[in-house]
Amino acid sequence: MYSVRRNAEQGSGSATVRPCWSELSQRYPNERECLASFIALESAEVIAGEKPANLVCITNKARSCGRNLYQLWSKHGASLMAESCLRASVLADRGDSILLMFYRPESLQELLRRKAVAAILGKVGYPEPEDPAKALAALTSRIAAEAGSFPHEIGVFLGYPLKDVLGFMGWGSHRFTCQGPWKIFGKPEESLRLAEIHRECRCGMSSLLSSGCDPVLCLRGGATGHTVAGAAVSANTLH
Repeated sequence: MYSVRRNAEQGSGSATVRPCWSELSQRYPNERECLASFIALESAEVIAGEKPANLVCITNKARSCGRNLYQLWSKHGASLMAESCLRASVLADRGDSILLMFYRPESLQELLRRKAVAAILGKVGYPEPEDPAKALAALTSRIAAEAGSFPHEIGVFLGYPLKDVLGFMGWGSHRFTCQGPWKIFGKPEESLRLAEIHRECRCGMSSLLSSGCDPVLCLRGGATGHTVAGAAVSANTLH
């Protein structure tokens, strides 16, 4: 993802709006590919290796394309994940919606092995924070206990800068600075660069899907990496 990272660090000079899947869904009349395109766009930065995990909530109702993604997930989710570089953990299924965490196993494992991450999760009660399966199981239990809200440490799993996670938890010495895709504490430059990298990944994936790229191939990571980087940079040069 060098090209995306470099472009974000230099400043894209673009105010591109975050890509919207509803604008892409009509390109995929096949219901399995339709679901795959949704997951690929919502997990673009995870597929690209720039983020360990993303949260995606799928409601049990028809979308603008006429399809019910909750039902499509029940039908095709397992087979898509079997072909994907991603894994999905069901954090909550309330019937009217399902909350999924899409993650790359190797990226999540690397994250949880960091001493600072293990220390934070251990302090809030995770018994074996370095074990991805047990950490996700503990997170699922805590989400159920929170009854609709998220435990503050969830930002750790999503790869947010630890200074921002600690600030949000009320533990850090940094004061709230600005609102990005997440609340930013202390010096904002690092966090804003990371947010821009994530946005570039979305734009790159959107460009691939808009061009008719096979979304299942995108989920495998076969159409991402430098391809997403190039697509994102090309998209920015058009604005």
